[in-house]
Amino acid sequence: MKGVQFLVAFVLLALASKLVSASDPSPLQDFCVAINDTKDGVFVNGKFCKDPKLAKAEDFYLSRLNIPGNTSNQVGSMVTPANVQQIPGLNTLGISLVRIDYAPYGGLNPPHTHPRATEILVVVEGTLYVGFVTSNMDNRLFTKVLHPGDVFVFPEGLVHFQFNIGHTNAVAFAALSSQNPGVITIANAVFGSDPAINPDVLAKAFQLDKNIVNQLQSRFWWDNN
Repeated sequence: MKGVQFLVAFVLLALASKLVSASDPSPLQDFCVAINDTKDGVFVNGKFCKDPKLAKAEDFYLSRLNIPGNTSNQVGSMVTPANVQQIPGLNTLGISLVRIDYAPYGGLNPPHTHPRATEILVVVEGTLYVGFVTSNMDNRLFTKVLHPGDVFVFPEGLVHFQFNIGHTNAVAFAALSSQNPGVITIANAVFGSDPAINPDVLAKAFQLDKNIVNQLQSRFWWDNN
């Protein structure tokens, strides 16, 4: 009897592990090109799909990733995405791409997470200081200085960043294991939420004076809105 109970528990655990898979689901067809028109579409993985017979090469194509992004902003970086929003043919395929441009002397892709994707980044120009932090309780920091041709991986869901430590522009490309990986920029989410988080909560969490929290919220709220 105990053996049967163990077998049942093992099977249920195996089924549960499949149900809670963090990756995008595998497609059951060659492709499922996303469309905004719901009239004749079929809803699959967050998007409606067009009739496969109506798909065309342009559904799987995006140009202009060779054009540098505008880094004239407060953090000195620009992320140019190539995900399902720009390439509808990516729907259900579980992958996307970004180009990241960094201004000289400190261009920063600030600490952020991708809730639905692991990221693999390759530097094609410049010198980047990159890193990620593991989850509680260790909060270990893994960092590396990358040069052109170097590759670094940021595990799914972990806080990570890239910082240009060179005197010239830097460029990197990154692939992500989701058609729509999502991004949560830590400072913007915490201090720029709408509506704002109670300053008393943030003052205690970050061990800051409440006036400093109010200043940060004021600054990030205006940046986000």
